[in-house]
Amino acid sequence: MSTSAKAALLEEYALVARALSAPARLVILEQLAQGERAVEGVAAKTGLTVANCSQHLQHLRRAGLVTNRRAGKAVIYRLTDPRTLALIDLLRLVAERNLAQVEHILRGLSGSEDAPEPVSRQDLAARLAEGSVTVLDLRPADEYAAGHIPGAVNAMLADLERIIPTLAQGTEIIAYCRGPYCIYAHQAVAALRKRGLNARRMDGGLPEWREDGRMVETVAG
Repeated sequence: MSTSAKAALLEEYALVARALSAPARLVILEQLAQGERAVEGVAAKTGLTVANCSQHLQHLRRAGLVTNRRAGKAVIYRLTDPRTLALIDLLRLVAERNLAQVEHILRGLSGSEDAPEPVSRQDLAARLAEGSVTVLDLRPADEYAAGHIPGAVNAMLADLERIIPTLAQGTEIIAYCRGPYCIYAHQAVAALRKRGLNARRMDGGLPEWREDGRMVETVAG
């Protein structure tokens, strides 16, 4: 390969890396991993202005990470390639293994204790088939309605105290949320364990579960 060809390839690879360099874009990718959305919907979910969100989406589109389509006057965005999920999860793994501040933040989410090992999606699927586990979906109701693990109970963090008495006694509770960057499951597990309950989180979130080819339920509108 000529030097110029290699330089051109590296520039394209760097384009993807630069597109991932803004925290807001990682949040946008997390949202689009739940399902396609119009620009206005992404902005509302991420707390960005529509104009700022649109700019970030254009960076992601130029890097090939998202694509769009028109539906009337709306522009609908989605992930271009599901392997983007693996890419953003790899960023998490590298950061957790090499950045002390990441470990410090995660320990804070777990109440300054060592968090229990997450449950693999394969193990969770087997235990769901046995009926030996209770699953909590910590995402907002609209995301839960669009798709969730079969049998999962939808509850936001603020709902935990209310729903604890309704959970099946004696079974392990497995929590999940949006994916690699979602902290709701970490927080829920810490809160449940403080109440003396046997709780862990699932490795990954709903997008990874769905990408595995596993069954997903929806709620009729």
